[in-house]
Amino acid sequence: MLTTLTPQLPARQRMEIITMIKGRIHSLESFGAVDGPGIRYLIFLKGCNMRCQYCHNVDTWNPDTDNLMTADELLDKAERFRSYWGKEGGITVSGGEALLQIDFLIDLFRKAHERGINTNLDTSGQPFTREEPFFSKFNELLKYTDLVMLDIKHIDDEEHKKLTGHTNKNILDCARYLSEQGIPMWIRHVLVPGITDNDEYLKKTRESKEEKENDQC
Repeated sequence: MLTTLTPQLPARQRMEIITMIKGRIHSLESFGAVDGPGIRYLIFLKGCNMRCQYCHNVDTWNPDTDNLMTADELLDKAERFRSYWGKEGGITVSGGEALLQIDFLIDLFRKAHERGINTNLDTSGQPFTREEPFFSKFNELLKYTDLVMLDIKHIDDEEHKKLTGHTNKNILDCARYLSEQGIPMWIRHVLVPGITDNDEYLKKTRESKEEKENDQC
């Protein structure tokens, strides 16, 4: 269970609590070749609000797990494989939906940067909101994020609801915000026959991607 930070505590005690944050870990992979630049150490977190019809990681939906780890424990494991990463590699955090554990992500990515490790966030963006307290935490996370791989499940909102059970309006807003902030971003889109391979929707997805790229120029 994640430790909740309590603003009322003295600063020293809050820092002690921060160092004890643990993430709910689903699994780890030491050699990812398609999950960001270079070779990546993959960290899959548990918990996801969406229920994608074609999900291949259904076992990550449930956030409950006995596998709790601190950022330092994960990074110690990851660095055993650092010699494979080359100049571009590093860690990629996926899920499930990694942003559901944003406090842990901030701690993990901050400590990764302290160790000189490249960080990549693989997310569907579903938890994104400009409301507090999430928005401030998201901006803090971006300070330590080298790349965001944003998975857009469907460009049409009604079809997105049918596919995932959730709107895509906040997800597309997340894409716009990342672009506005100049955060390096890869747009990902899974082609599923009969679900996401409609020419009209693909053109809209491409146009959306081009808009984001133009914003970053």
